Amino acid sequence: MKAKEIRELSSEEISEHIKDEEEQLSHLRFQHAIADLHNPMILQEKRRLIARFRTILRMRDEGAQTVTIE
Repeated sequence: MKAKEIRELSSEEISEHIKDEEEQLSHLRFQHAIADLHNPMILQEKRRLIARFRTILRMRDEGAQTVTIE
């Protein structure tokens, strides 16, 4: 998912996506520990996607705080 697509989502939807992606990452890590994954780069992609979600969510929160302070 691209950053532009993420920015179009609401904060609640982003939070839901973070939870879903973290669950998927946990499951993939478990699979990777037991046996080899078909494509281990999926782990890196999931971590980066979660970071992208969190970054955009944090930017929104900081933007909202800046507006209320001024």
